[in-house]
Amino acid sequence: QVQLVESGGGLVQPGGSLRLSCAASGILFSLHNMAWHRQAPGKQRELVATFTRTGTTNYADSVKGRFTISRDNAKKLVYLQMTSLKPEDTGVYYCKAYTNTWDFWGQGTQVTVST
Repeated sequence: QVQLVESGGGLVQPGGSLRLSCAASGILFSLHNMAWHRQAPGKQRELVATFTRTGTTNYADSVKGRFTISRDNAKKLVYLQMTSLKPEDTGVYYCKAYTNTWDFWGQGTQVTVST
């Protein structure tokens, strides 16, 4: 059974930092691309960052220079280090495992950036 479990969300002040984690099980983790998406209230889900199985990373323009995606294949974990957080980063953050023909989503973790 495939599972992706996100953790690390919470309330943080503008300018602060958070690190999200996503623990995978039930898949050959090293053979899958991984991504983080987010969905703000009233908006469509958007791609935040990707880390392919070959080691390529990519970021949305809105988070470049502030967010870093990383993965630990041995531990089956993917991380999203978020710094210089802004109120517009608020939303539910979802982890995704995907290939060319398949994808699977976690349940999400809430990130709120507010004073």
